[in-house]
Amino acid sequence: MSLVSRLTSRQPNLKKNLRIAQIKDTPQDYVKKSLKSSLMMGFMFLILSFLVFSKDEPKIGMPILLGVVATFFFYTLSIKKVEVSIRKKAKEIDRGVLFAGRFLLIKLNSGAPLINAIEEASKSYGVASQYFGEIMRDMELGTTIENALEKATEYCPSKHLKKILFQMTNALKIGIDVTEFLDATLDEISDEQMLEIMKYGKKLSSLTMFFMLLAIIVPSLGMTLFVVVASLVSIKLDMMLFLIIALILAAIQFMFITLFRSARPNMEV
Repeated sequence: MSLVSRLTSRQPNLKKNLRIAQIKDTPQDYVKKSLKSSLMMGFMFLILSFLVFSKDEPKIGMPILLGVVATFFFYTLSIKKVEVSIRKKAKEIDRGVLFAGRFLLIKLNSGAPLINAIEEASKSYGVASQYFGEIMRDMELGTTIENALEKATEYCPSKHLKKILFQMTNALKIGIDVTEFLDATLDEISDEQMLEIMKYGKKLSSLTMFFMLLAIIVPSLGMTLFVVVASLVSIKLDMMLFLIIALILAAIQFMFITLFRSARPNMEV
């Protein structure tokens, strides 16, 4: 068994994850590409570290170790990139999934057949429309609507859209009106998003308090006291010191901006 085959066998979920992430490569091809890129990065780290550690006397042990570690790190990073892509797609879908569901419900309530409603939803706004388009393509190739919905449910990265598709599939199998299941599911998703907004309000107040304390009050008072004390004890202050302090404050500001963005609910209003 080749190295690529062994590495692929250790990733049993890679095939499904690649399908969900809409990456066209086979598991073997993706592992092969990841291995090649990680080996190249590891070789670069080996050369660079050898040049650094061989200034005084030749040392090969540490460069080889760093090269191996870099290869393993970049290979793991490449494999994890698939899961990151899935989470990114899920966030993009969840941002407008409620609007897509409401659009579908309006079409059904207006008397349109389910297939026509899905076709209209595939041409509507948002990332979720792409998955309705895949359902239509499967049906055009001869797949039944139940199987097409099941397939879309299995390979959908969004838990909210997955819930909508699952309830629609159940309604078709049971033989009842799809709009009842769909309406109840959309109300549930709406309640979940409302809870997220309420949680965001609580997080925002706490983050704002820490931001005012650590990013505004402490730096302002701290710099004032530092300059006063430095002048009293005759500490020489140069431009480099103030530049380092400015970079630290900029890093703190960036950290809080990242925290505010990550805490924001993933939805459109």
